[in-house]
Amino acid sequence: MARRNADSSGSHKDQAPKAKINRQNLRDALMIFSYVKPYRGKFIAGLIFIGLSSLTTMAFPYLLKQLINSAGPTPDTSWGGPGTIVGWMFAVLVVQMVFSFLRVYLFTAVGENAVADMRRGIYRKMITMPMDFFAQRRVGELSSRISSDLSQIQDAVTSVLAEILRGLLVLIIGIGLILFISQKLTLVMLSVLPVIIVVAIVFGKFIRRYSRQTQDQLADSSTIVQETLQGISNVKSFTNEWFEISRYSRSLDQVVKMAVKSGQYRGLFVSFLLFSLFGTITLVIWYGTSHLDFGNLTAFVVYTAFVGGSMAGFADLYGQLQKTLGATQRVRELLREIPEEVETVETQPDPKHTLQGQVALYNVAFSYPSRPDMPVLNGVTLLAKPGERVAIVGHSGAGKSTIAGLLLRYYEPSAGQLLFDGKAANSIPLTQLRQQMALVPQDILLFGGTIRENILYGKPNATMEEVEQAARLANAHEFIQGFPEGYDTVVGERGVKLSGGQRQRIAIARAILKNPVILILDEATSSLDAASESLVQDALDNLMKDRTSFIIAHRLSTIRTADKIVVLDKGEVKEFGTHQELISMPDGIYKELNRLQLEITGVE
Repeated sequence: MARRNADSSGSHKDQAPKAKINRQNLRDALMIFSYVKPYRGKFIAGLIFIGLSSLTTMAFPYLLKQLINSAGPTPDTSWGGPGTIVGWMFAVLVVQMVFSFLRVYLFTAVGENAVADMRRGIYRKMITMPMDFFAQRRVGELSSRISSDLSQIQDAVTSVLAEILRGLLVLIIGIGLILFISQKLTLVMLSVLPVIIVVAIVFGKFIRRYSRQTQDQLADSSTIVQETLQGISNVKSFTNEWFEISRYSRSLDQVVKMAVKSGQYRGLFVSFLLFSLFGTITLVIWYGTSHLDFGNLTAFVVYTAFVGGSMAGFADLYGQLQKTLGATQRVRELLREIPEEVETVETQPDPKHTLQGQVALYNVAFSYPSRPDMPVLNGVTLLAKPGERVAIVGHSGAGKSTIAGLLLRYYEPSAGQLLFDGKAANSIPLTQLRQQMALVPQDILLFGGTIRENILYGKPNATMEEVEQAARLANAHEFIQGFPEGYDTVVGERGVKLSGGQRQRIAIARAILKNPVILILDEATSSLDAASESLVQDALDNLMKDRTSFIIAHRLSTIRTADKIVVLDKGEVKEFGTHQELISMPDGIYKELNRLQLEITGVE
């Protein structure tokens, strides 16, 4: 199951789902041209050079005919001698080379720039979506939008569209020219060629389907590698190296088996195409010898090859167009989503939205949008005054982290009110609100850059002195200076080069640098050992000074000095007070939680 749900990094563009070509899908595909519009000058020039390139291509067989006729028993010297005609042919080749270069260059420039704009727009759209959007989608699925889907669209803009237009021009001009040369021979050719093309299209679809199955199996093999390398510690701790080697080998054996089978069908397909192509040419030449001179017959055969090649190419281009429509459908679905109202980075904080730190929840109820019939919070009311430390405790699943999500406005309450300084939360611009809040979670995510860059994430324009001061307050400066590269130490993917306590202190330094009015600590010390917890707790005390702090805690020993403790049970506030008040309640939930933790500590 894990393999099927894995990230789509091992997928191939040939696996992209296809969409039917209909009016609605074509209308959706026009979305591409809104991104092409800024580069319409180059796009139009590219279209012109497609036409010119096609014309020069079709001129070559005509010159070949003149060359043959100029060297026959009764030479045709209307174009000069063979040397002159060869000169014209090389001139046409040079012109065609220039036209082809400009065509490819212009469409590539338009495609790359348009798709880069599209990537920026889609990334901006994704990054500003609400949390519920990400809760209902896998990361691999979203990555696919900005990678494989847009790569498919990019291919359409840079090559597929150009090839379709070029193929149409060659087909129209070619049929017109062979009709001009010989109508009878054209009818002979057209009576045979469609049958060949239909068979080729049907056969081609079958082979593409088999190729996609091979790619699916190859993607599964890639997923095994990805999973194994990501979980290499588990593989080694269970001594399952040979099990994984065997699993990967079996998957590769399936790939080889399917690829060889696919190769057999491709071999038959290529043999059929070669037989059909040369058989048609032989038939045309046999029939044409009694109707045309050698020059015209040669031109007719070459034009016929161009027409046949264009028709055969449309089968693959049709499949590419279907995949492009499928990609644009999925991108359009994403673009139709409603994002959060996130202000730009350049927006200056508005003084009228500056918070003092009072937070109130009045009769708040909440259910996650994906599970509307399962309430998580029910009638929660609590008040935090500026600078107070409010701890939230309870059994797993009581709704503690949900309150953190509501405070950050990841979600909106289903009922009730959330107020900041007496003002409704939704009356404060989302960016302005979150700029004055900071979250230190249990599972710290550090970005794969340096320690300095990770701390600066809290305030990108901070000075180095501010970074160091924040690190000192977070008890991080000393261990950072212990690294050879100091603040320029690369932390690795997700911070794997640092210990849990070090990552936690980097995150606290990041929050200190941000200087928030409201602080949320979501079980920030629950996964640390005693020595690390002491250092982190001291750093957290520095962080919480003069700030309204919400402490979601598993270890009750860390919240005894909190101004208020809220005890949640099944989404409701069951108890409320200081540590001493709650510990003195007979048969209280908090007292029982405290007793259980003391027993566990005693066992240890």
